[in-house]
Amino acid sequence: MSGQNQSNSTMTKADIVEKVYDKIGFSKKEASEYVEMVFDSIKDTLIKGDKVKISGFGNFIVHEKKSRIGRNPQTGEQITIAARRVLTFRASQVLKSILNGGNG
Repeated sequence: MSGQNQSNSTMTKADIVEKVYDKIGFSKKEASEYVEMVFDSIKDTLIKGDKVKISGFGNFIVHEKKSRIGRNPQTGEQITIAARRVLTFRASQVLKSILNGGNG
């Protein structure tokens, strides 16, 4: 893809704290506490099974998966796959547009 940054770097929580520190001017300790509060709030909401909707970014949704019968691909043996909760992210149309070269 021409013209697009294809770096393999990863943004970490520490990078987010650094950006908050740089842009807003809180101390690094305050920036870290605020970022941690945001993530804790998101986690608490998801743990309750509620959706997190961030306008212009996307939705985090917890889905309940029922237990089911599956197969071990190496042996073909039937196994029970336990019920579990899975987290999905659906990007907003605005984010999808920006990722595909639009201006949001």
